[in-house]
Amino acid sequence: MAFEYAGDGALDYFPCRYGRSKLLFRGPRRDLARPFVAALGGSETYGKFVAEPWPALLEDKLQMPVVNFGYLNAGIDVFANEPQVGEMSRLARVTVIQLMGAQNVSNRFYAVHPRRNDRFLRASNLMRAVFSEIDFTEFNFTRHLLLALRERAPDRFGPLVAELQAAWIARMTAMLDKIEGRKVLLWLGDYRDPSLRDALGCEPLLVTSEMVDRLRPLADAVVRVDPSLTARSSGSAGMHFGPMEEPAAATMPGPMVHEEVAAALAPVLAGLL
Repeated sequence: MAFEYAGDGALDYFPCRYGRSKLLFRGPRRDLARPFVAALGGSETYGKFVAEPWPALLEDKLQMPVVNFGYLNAGIDVFANEPQVGEMSRLARVTVIQLMGAQNVSNRFYAVHPRRNDRFLRASNLMRAVFSEIDFTEFNFTRHLLLALRERAPDRFGPLVAELQAAWIARMTAMLDKIEGRKVLLWLGDYRDPSLRDALGCEPLLVTSEMVDRLRPLADAVVRVDPSLTARSSGSAGMHFGPMEEPAAATMPGPMVHEEVAAALAPVLAGLL
């Protein structure tokens, strides 16, 4: 299925809601009364700047609707706190859950925005005590926050990472318990051009093999996709964005990455349907 896009390079994502959810997902809106596969994830699953994201490509391969429940700038918290997630998964034949980074979960050190999980909301008393010299008013995004703390207080950065990873495992476990039916975890590796990688490491940020292994018993399959160098180096080729959006587009997976994700998921999903 193809998504139409507007002029000036900008896509029309046909944003829509399902049930009583307040979240705006990528459309067009689909009929959940028919058999379908559910795709949960962040901006990568949503397919920002991409006309045909991996859920649409997977639908073509499976010949079954794949409903895109990707949410822009989402981390685990969006879905862990969304009451409709259980209902969506109950109706789906299989639910694919993209593994999102550990930087965007609320934890004992800081809170993130309940819907835009990439936004740093506030530091806890613990955070202010451990990093007493830091002025947290200068930070709006979690990535910027972590990069600054890693540079300015490397001796205290380790305990913060450990807390984020523990919170990620706890939140993922709770979310997977809420999701009914068959579940497939999508582990999408670093999709950016190697030259754009920063000091925090590969995507999904701070997620290790040991962390994913903790979740394997809770899912029917784990599909790891490490995009090819060609796909990672393709930049914004084939993407649709406005004149001021090219820097943002360069940080998102392009069409080739989405094609590789769909190709890896298709045989696994076919065996579960």
